[in-house]
Amino acid sequence: MNLHGNEVPLGKNYTLNKTLAIVFTLVILTVIPLLYNLVDYYSVFLLTSSPKSPSDSYSSIEEGEELQPLPIQEEECDLFTGEWIPNPNAPYYTSSSCWAIHEHQNCMKYGRPDGGFMQWRWKPDDCDLPIFNPSQFLELMRGKSLAFVGDSVGRNQMQSLICLISRVEYPIDVSYTADDNFKRWSYERYNFTMAIFWTPHLTRAAIGDTDGPTKTGLFNLYLDEYDVEWTTKIDEFDYIIISGGHWFFRPMVYYENHRIVGCHYCLLPNVTDLGMYYGYRRAFRTAFKAINSLKNFKGMTILRTFAPSHFENGLWNQGGNCLRTKPFRSNETQLEGSDLEFYMIQMEEFKTAEREGRKRGLKFRVLDTTQAMLLRPDGHPSRYGHSTTENVTLYNDCVHWCLPGPIDAWSDFLLEMLKMEGIRSFRDRLEFG
Repeated sequence: MNLHGNEVPLGKNYTLNKTLAIVFTLVILTVIPLLYNLVDYYSVFLLTSSPKSPSDSYSSIEEGEELQPLPIQEEECDLFTGEWIPNPNAPYYTSSSCWAIHEHQNCMKYGRPDGGFMQWRWKPDDCDLPIFNPSQFLELMRGKSLAFVGDSVGRNQMQSLICLISRVEYPIDVSYTADDNFKRWSYERYNFTMAIFWTPHLTRAAIGDTDGPTKTGLFNLYLDEYDVEWTTKIDEFDYIIISGGHWFFRPMVYYENHRIVGCHYCLLPNVTDLGMYYGYRRAFRTAFKAINSLKNFKGMTILRTFAPSHFENGLWNQGGNCLRTKPFRSNETQLEGSDLEFYMIQMEEFKTAEREGRKRGLKFRVLDTTQAMLLRPDGHPSRYGHSTTENVTLYNDCVHWCLPGPIDAWSDFLLEMLKMEGIRSFRDRLEFG
């Protein structure tokens, strides 16, 4: 049979060609998703790449430098159990290179004579914790937002993070208000927003007496009412870091259902002293309830656990101070007393909130700074948080943390948590499609 060039053969050959075409199409449709996953997996490699030597990693990072893929650890490590070890390459910013340092935490500016407290890094027992990589962090947070909800230690953490990122980029102020307690910063090249929401008691609160029994104020806490200054503004955020603690040592009057139910050291007639733990537990319970009740919130809530203070030889207002110059070893001290109680309350309320949040598909995680910071009595400003010539009464500060200082390790924790979260999400996609 003679065929012209533009004619198509029929019969068995046509059937065979049609079958091959179908098979080829099916193969293509199968391979493309696999290729997509390979590309996705490579991107996870990039974002989780960790230097072989964590202690010298930061000094080698340059803006725009390509991050090389390295194998991902198969087993997740307990980041929060370990020791402080020397890091001669620290610090990674100075009081002159970072404008974000709060004056009361600017220890080197105000004459702290020793600098050794800045040259330590946290080493988990069973793995390495890489030093914070600002380029990785900004890439992971591209198009996202992060809010710090809490007191001045939360602000301390945010300012540490700004300083660590400053080697790559400084943010611009995009705050809606001039109030420093509600600042908002934008990293424009990465479309990343960072904000602070001041709420030292987490719930609605008001000062009832500017003096109170201890001359530090008497606060009215409405333990079953949300603090709308933050609860009405966090829907848009992808990550919330919530914390609190030190303000609960002050005298407080507790309200529930619009009536007084008790207090902590208020010394008011006919008011039962329920202690500070009562208010602390209910404040976290209400804060977590507020988050879980937000219909439009889809982000991740991170509990940053209580960071102990280190007053020795007296209370904060009775001459107590913190003059040590190096960390404790883990076998030299232990979590006890109010530090332990605050930590346990946080974890108990967190677990309840996590169970409730899971019903809505919300994620809750713990940034457990308690043990690491228990070991750092050397990291506080003490009397080096202000000028000695200031004509004001200022107490030794053994609550906040010098910048640079051990609080910078919180960003090491945070970045590693975010990378682990990326790996976890990627594996879930592989498993469930």
